[in-house]
Amino acid sequence: MPARLRERAVNPPADPAVPKDAATIVVVRDGEQGIEAYLMRRQTSMAFAAGMYVFPGGGLAAADVELPTPWFGPDAADWGRRFRCDPDLARGLVVAAVRETFEETGILLAGPDGDTVVADTSGAEMQAAREALEAGELAFADFLNREGLVLRADLLGAWAHWITPAFEPRRYDTRFFVAALPEGQQVGTMSREADRADWAPLSAVLRAVEAGEAAMMPPTVTACREVSAFTAGTVLAAAAERTIHTVLPALVVVDGEPYLETDLGGPA
Repeated sequence: MPARLRERAVNPPADPAVPKDAATIVVVRDGEQGIEAYLMRRQTSMAFAAGMYVFPGGGLAAADVELPTPWFGPDAADWGRRFRCDPDLARGLVVAAVRETFEETGILLAGPDGDTVVADTSGAEMQAAREALEAGELAFADFLNREGLVLRADLLGAWAHWITPAFEPRRYDTRFFVAALPEGQQVGTMSREADRADWAPLSAVLRAVEAGEAAMMPPTVTACREVSAFTAGTVLAAAAERTIHTVLPALVVVDGEPYLETDLGGPA
């Protein structure tokens, strides 16, 4: 276990950082070896989760909450009930999840109406929009209005809620969503935050993590393990049946060694 964890287990911060709201989507598809998810390895220069494999996602932007977003599907009150939070925050989380996923992968959970979804996001205009969104030069609501699109909230499912442990200097209050890759869409250029990205069978991902060949934070590993039991066609139905529990890992000492303990079955 890293020395920093030993130090923080003995001397926890007196004033923990306030977690920032964030959202991420486990985007899946079916492959020859079973269900696959799109995973990105964060650059080693990143301040948070450097070198870790993660799902597309990121922090909530003010515009995600403040601007009215063209929308189809479960409303903010429904999402608030699923994640047990204020409807305005819930709406912002859905917007942030879809926006960040589009920025980082080119996958766009939106369409002209509630019956269709964008089939191709590889064009120059879409790629330019991804860059403008990532640079903060364009709000997602404005992008959707400009393109005549609505966010397809019905294509997402609520999956989990994790909060970064109190000892970390950077903390996030993250809601996890699941979604199947829309038919016809393909991943675009890789995010600048990543040095590697690809579709990976979750069965193989879990073996690689167990063997120490891939690094993942506990929330990502847990999501991979849980989602691996389903298919791209059944994961949304599975999400609808889940009860979302807030997981806040705690740093504990067991036999003189520090461990991250969750309420999901012991040390992580």
